[in-house]
Amino acid sequence: MNLPIDFSGITQMLTAAHEDSRNFLYEFEVYTLLSRSGAETPPLYNFIHRGSRPSDDALNALPGEKTVLKIVSPFIIHKTEVGGVRIVKKEPHRIISAVRRMFYEVPENYATWIERNPESAPAPYKGLSGESLIAAISKDIQGILQVQFMPPDSNAFGNELIVGLRHTREFGTIISAGLGGTDTELYAKRFRKGQAIVAASCAMNDGHTFFKIFKQTISYRKLTGLTRGQQRIVSDEQLIECFESFIRMGNHYSQANPDAPFVIKELEVNPFTFCDYLMVPLDGMCKFCKPKKIAAKRPVKKIDNLLHPKSIGIIGVSSTRKNFGRIILDNILAEGFSKENTIIFSQSANQVEGVRCLPNLEALKQEKNKKLDLFIVAVGAARVPELVDDIIRLDAAETVMLIPGGMGETHDSKNRARDIIAKIDQAHSTKEGGPVFLGANCMGVISKPGGYDTWFIPEQKLPKQRNCAFHRAALISQSGAFMLHRSHQYPHMSPAYMISMGNQTDLTLGDMIQYFMTSKSVDVIAVYAEGFNDLDGLEFCKAVRHAVLAGKELIFYKAGRTPEGKAATSSHTASLAGDYMVCESCVRQAGAIVARTFSEFQELIVLAETMSKKTIKGNRLAAVSGAGFEAVGMADSIQSDDFHMELARFEESTLEKVADILKHKKLDAFVTLSNPLDINPAADDDTHAQITRILAEDKGVDAVVVSLDPMSPAMKTLDSPSIPYFDMNHENSIKNQIIDITNTCDTPVVTVVDGGRLYDPLREALIKNNIPVFTVCDKAIAALSLYVQGRLNAYAIRNSVGKQ
Repeated sequence: MNLPIDFSGITQMLTAAHEDSRNFLYEFEVYTLLSRSGAETPPLYNFIHRGSRPSDDALNALPGEKTVLKIVSPFIIHKTEVGGVRIVKKEPHRIISAVRRMFYEVPENYATWIERNPESAPAPYKGLSGESLIAAISKDIQGILQVQFMPPDSNAFGNELIVGLRHTREFGTIISAGLGGTDTELYAKRFRKGQAIVAASCAMNDGHTFFKIFKQTISYRKLTGLTRGQQRIVSDEQLIECFESFIRMGNHYSQANPDAPFVIKELEVNPFTFCDYLMVPLDGMCKFCKPKKIAAKRPVKKIDNLLHPKSIGIIGVSSTRKNFGRIILDNILAEGFSKENTIIFSQSANQVEGVRCLPNLEALKQEKNKKLDLFIVAVGAARVPELVDDIIRLDAAETVMLIPGGMGETHDSKNRARDIIAKIDQAHSTKEGGPVFLGANCMGVISKPGGYDTWFIPEQKLPKQRNCAFHRAALISQSGAFMLHRSHQYPHMSPAYMISMGNQTDLTLGDMIQYFMTSKSVDVIAVYAEGFNDLDGLEFCKAVRHAVLAGKELIFYKAGRTPEGKAATSSHTASLAGDYMVCESCVRQAGAIVARTFSEFQELIVLAETMSKKTIKGNRLAAVSGAGFEAVGMADSIQSDDFHMELARFEESTLEKVADILKHKKLDAFVTLSNPLDINPAADDDTHAQITRILAEDKGVDAVVVSLDPMSPAMKTLDSPSIPYFDMNHENSIKNQIIDITNTCDTPVVTVVDGGRLYDPLREALIKNNIPVFTVCDKAIAALSLYVQGRLNAYAIRNSVGKQ
């Protein structure tokens, strides 16, 4: 797109403001910035300095019969609420009268507002009240901006647009757009997700791609005349140009741009109004800062040494008791890692559990292999800084696992963490890149392909099935406890790798996705996140996009959605939790499937592990149950703010085949052919299985959810029952028939076994054969719907890249 942007002129404006000790632009300067950004011409204006007396000719210079007057102050953002915006006739005496009134009334109004909302007071006004507060506000008022009045084409709801840039610590610069005006925040809270405001990463979008996202909003429908009684007041091309201009500015003045002269912290036009097919900015604000130093890149390729080590060293192993280090050693050996390739660092023992000991890292110089692939640190936090010095100085290890906490999780430990990070970062600046560190405060890694397990949970507390089959999946969790509980409660999740990140002292979530995005041993990547390091959210999303383009599936859950949740995550793993809406938008747009609950997260992992090779053609669902309440529940669960499924319309041949089965089973008098299909509690195993196969073969069906009605007297769903007819191991049982269907059918089939513990053997048997099983039908529909929508989104991303 040929969009001339005068970056040199904009930089000169920011430089002049910076030299004036300002980190913001006044509104009239924002209009100048917009005119230099390739945007449409802003309204004409005249700045009336405080204490000046403009001539009548100057006041009459703007076109039109009316004029707009706006207060100019660095701290009064919401001008309308305090009388800081007035429309008057364009007559000199009326303008002068209004200006004088505003100089007195606005400080009084704003002072009253601050005294009612002290928590929202700007820093210079905190603690002030009464005349002192009014005087301080009045002193900061620079003047009055007289602006050309441009009447909008429509004053109806939804005909104002907000467009803005915001620098976020985790995701870099974000663009947002949606319903503008004084009630923007209210719209965002009250409308369904993605209807009032949408946001996206500037680094991963251009004007066209963001426009596609914006088209989902009510704002687009209103502005383009797609709602009753409305007419189009802006062209698609205008919107695309506007978004393209903002995105290019966002990327140029971004912390992610190493050559950025400044970083735009916030640039907002609220609102754009529309006058005769012109986009007119009626208010604008801009805040900026100088860029920060960017840390050295980590040698991500060394993660391979971490996950597939040929040698492991451990410090902190007791020879007399089961401390954390000893439990880690036990689990490493139990997983099958060789004792010969394991070294314990201890000055008080020669060997522990048949593993030889060395007194210190210096002793590695005498070894054949002088450098460890993995060094596990399981000592107190106070000893870690000295150990980090030794590891880097001696070049003793490719990768280091920091088990202990006490490095950034509490206020007192922040300095310790800061010093360690500085030393590690300095090592990364060298030619070899130094070692990479996992943790601190991490539970470590279970690597099935690497043959080791460093979790410090005793076998008695967490029984494990060693040397068994695993899925081509990686589970990456910032919280080790979260991963521990999920894997224990949901043991049919069986990823090849389970990685506890801890507080990301060095290696980050983005690094892990960057490593796995090209891995030939992983198809599914699941991530539980609490917070991202600086700009790592952006790197994470870029890696997610690459992984999706490579055909992988990403499952994501983000903790810290509420202010309370954000505070809780920050307190326990030193996470820096950010804006959830921005995080969810960026990660979803990158191609990940975003879970909304813990249980949904683990359910989506299982769906991905078992269905990644199935074909997803669309979002048309077929549902089957012998219980009426389940049929109704399935129909009620196909839509939410996060997904939209359709009930498939069956082909005539499908209806005929189903009707024949029901007639043969003498159920035709009790069943209406519809979707969901309630096949009656008298339906037996054959009925369930045959109908499931027929629906799965229907070309208009993209996925099938079938309840196996375990408590029905017609079903074989019990393990070793006293009545042989109920035996789930019978050759014609629903268990065996469903296993055959899923093995031979390309359409995804999800099962529901809604019953108590009596039916656990049936669930386990299906799970062992890679068949997803849910205990409640609405959960099955929700998880499957999110999964299907995520797969379709990934297809769309791959197709869009292929067409470029």
